[in-house]
Amino acid sequence: MQLHINTPLIHSRSLGQITGRNVWLKMDALQPSGSFKIRGVGLACQKYYKNGARSFISSSGGNAGLAVAYAGRMLNIPVRVVVPETTSKRAIELLRLEQADVVVHGSSWQEANQLASTMVGETDAFIHPFDDPLLWKGHATMIDEVVACGLLPDAVVLSVGGGGLMCGVLEGLERNGLADVPVIAVETEGAASFHAAATAGRPVEIDAISTVATSLGAKRVCDKAAEYSRTRPVISALVTDISAVSACLNFADDHRVLTEPACGAALASVYEKNAALDSFSNILVIVCGGATTTLEQLVQMSARLNIKGS
Repeated sequence: MQLHINTPLIHSRSLGQITGRNVWLKMDALQPSGSFKIRGVGLACQKYYKNGARSFISSSGGNAGLAVAYAGRMLNIPVRVVVPETTSKRAIELLRLEQADVVVHGSSWQEANQLASTMVGETDAFIHPFDDPLLWKGHATMIDEVVACGLLPDAVVLSVGGGGLMCGVLEGLERNGLADVPVIAVETEGAASFHAAATAGRPVEIDAISTVATSLGAKRVCDKAAEYSRTRPVISALVTDISAVSACLNFADDHRVLTEPACGAALASVYEKNAALDSFSNILVIVCGGATTTLEQLVQMSARLNIKGS
């Protein structure tokens, strides 16, 4: 049983008009759990269950936690998710809707993750939010689907937090003979851990996360993502929080789909015609999702950031 769905690939006329380029959207915001995460998480959960795991433990109050909870419910396996105190009420409601046992602990994901790691017993499997080759293998299926539709992009735009999506897309490009296609990895300025690693040429931990795009809030990307910054054609790009939230609102108007600011980072680079796109004419954008963000939250963020028209 495949836990993720094959998502639509849409040619965006609105973004095409703005950029003067062909812009294609891989609509993973439409996955059952609300984000691309279910691709890799679903594969990992099925693999660990086959190997004897009888419960799953996760340390994410966002998209990864929701994907684990969804996978557990579909496989009829109990799930415990440890979330930090900063996790929204809406996210906790969604996790419980998927029948997960939710434990609130710590002021950051790192603290929640530390506690979760101590809970893993002999018949439990820990599902990491982004650092597991099984996750990357599952995420790579989105590129399989794109190629099966006949699209061969000359660049892929995506948001990067811990690096799991980027690693999966790069794996997918390679296994489809597209290893030379550049990936434009976009972050908000307050969560630029991949940019720091790419600049340093090695994994480094940034001092703090300061962004409304909380799903990008990994202080350090996984080692594989840092390695790819040196060995593959990956271009780091940064946008502001204002740009990310504005892109979410514009995308909701243009394509009638709600996304979170973490996804808005990638969208913003296209809406604002980031210089990183200048050399490309056939662009694939990964619309990664974000189930925990509501329209009301986006409007509130817009007002706090003094976005014109909010």
